[in-house]
Amino acid sequence: MSKLGGTPVTLSVGGDAWAMEYEDGVVMDGAAAEHVREGAGVLGRYCDMLGVRSFPAGKDYAKDRAEPVLLSFVEHSGVPIVNLESSLSHPCQAMADALTLRQRLGGAKGRKVLLTWAYHPKALPMAVPNSFLLAAARLGADLILARPEGYDLDGEILREAKENARQSGGTLTVTEDLGRAYEGVEAVYAKSWGSLADYGKPEAEGQRRSRLKDWRVTEDRMRRGKDAFFMHCLPVRRNAVVDDAVLDGPRSAVLDEAENRLHAQRAVLEWLARENW
Repeated sequence: MSKLGGTPVTLSVGGDAWAMEYEDGVVMDGAAAEHVREGAGVLGRYCDMLGVRSFPAGKDYAKDRAEPVLLSFVEHSGVPIVNLESSLSHPCQAMADALTLRQRLGGAKGRKVLLTWAYHPKALPMAVPNSFLLAAARLGADLILARPEGYDLDGEILREAKENARQSGGTLTVTEDLGRAYEGVEAVYAKSWGSLADYGKPEAEGQRRSRLKDWRVTEDRMRRGKDAFFMHCLPVRRNAVVDDAVLDGPRSAVLDEAENRLHAQRAVLEWLARENW
């Protein structure tokens, strides 16, 4: 925003802002100091657009999937909202990822791209893999989703990705075979996410993932691809998600990918400004 000549203001719960209540009709005698109806409404009076980032509570998937924070700001702020990451999606990251694919491959259509689950000591949100899957399928990639048993992505997201692939002339294949998943791919995107099978059950989820430390991106696996390059949204845990040899070698596109966040988000802000003022 500052590079475009605007004035950015940053607020974070626990820092510069207080917690808000997002459910209607509740008696607000708990931690929340303000309801989102007033909170978003006030911010909408002060700002021309709002960027909102929220994370799932991680207890009830149906509630998290309903995107209570993001959609409340959409409903009550009265200004354009940029999704900086929500429970279900991270479109800003997906735009940077799409730009990276275009830079490296000249376009994703017909190119073999792997999205692989990777080990991480914590159960992470599904927003990044959801959005990458949808974007790469829309761009016409021949997409492979590799994940262990119990780590399926949201069924509706998968159905939408398959429809995106059908309309764009791409394909989507889902597999548990980690070895074969790398064969002939030109891009490898690694990301960890929590198990839907154990959502809201941290102990069971932790036990499940503790057996999957071999789901790691290695140079040997990358060699099975077709001069494949490596992508990750960052930050990344070295030698847990991906080996040093991959990150420090010529295959790594992670810094280009990170830079592309700046370009992609400036494009979003400029487009919003043109459309609304």
